[in-house]
Amino acid sequence: MSLKSIIMNGLLVAALCLAVFLLYRIFQNYSLDEIVQSVRSIPLSTFFTALAFAAASYLCLSCFDLLAIRSLGKTLPYRKIVLASFISLSLGHNIGFAGLSSGAFRYRFYSRWGLTTEDVAKIILFCGVTVGLGLITLGGLALIVNPGDAARLLRIDAPRARIFGVLALIVPVVYASLAFFIRSKLHLWRWSFQLPRFSIALAQVGVGTINFIFVSACLHQMLSTFGDVAFFRSVTAYVLANSAILATHVPGGLGVLEATVSYAVPQEASIGALIAFRCAYFFIPLALGATLLLISELVFRRSRGADEEADERAEAQSV
Repeated sequence: MSLKSIIMNGLLVAALCLAVFLLYRIFQNYSLDEIVQSVRSIPLSTFFTALAFAAASYLCLSCFDLLAIRSLGKTLPYRKIVLASFISLSLGHNIGFAGLSSGAFRYRFYSRWGLTTEDVAKIILFCGVTVGLGLITLGGLALIVNPGDAARLLRIDAPRARIFGVLALIVPVVYASLAFFIRSKLHLWRWSFQLPRFSIALAQVGVGTINFIFVSACLHQMLSTFGDVAFFRSVTAYVLANSAILATHVPGGLGVLEATVSYAVPQEASIGALIAFRCAYFFIPLALGATLLLISELVFRRSRGADEEADERAEAQSV
């Protein structure tokens, strides 16, 4: 086993141990009856509305791939992009180390459709940048609109929270400005980057932010069942939770999400709301993604078998 494999496996084990510890800290305060009752108290209409927001988020995520492929000057039918994106991310969100895990699934699909390893690597990087831009932009808006909660959570005063929010919003502005003014490769130490066109950079900021708005709306639906929580409180809670998930790489944010949201909105973060959110955004897409992966593998293998058989027939006829 290589040193890289040992390090990656060690990080995965550490992340799983952290998840188990956080879940234990959360669930030890509840009995099984309390958990079941909390989940049952969520109306079906609320759950299906949250599920619709989750679906909208995954559609936004497919636009990440669409923009990435267009920035490369490539073309693929949108139905193929949606398939590859949904399977990759629905599984990657739950596996952990989303950039690597979802990237492996992306490569499996896109390589079959004519994209090179370099193309897929650029798609993964592009999507990662889009995630960062969306999270920073929405986080900046949350700090400006809802400085009170952010100040309490970050242990700073409200005016300083607003200043941090303005500073955060400078990041997407600088990124779009660089894309507008710089058309050659941007060199940074030993690395060089080709920025996308200005229109695509703007689209990255927009669709990245909208994606996180939809996820926050999904969470807000669940939290609002247990209290009158403002939407931007849910946004603040999710931005903090997602930042913690990205930092820890815990599979599916297991435990990290629950712990962070419980700290951000302690009154409304019922265990039922958190479980329902996880079902809507993680578990149901995971089941659908795994099913689609199995079906697509069967279709690909059957198609490849048919092509090989046709080639053998053509070769036999030519002889």
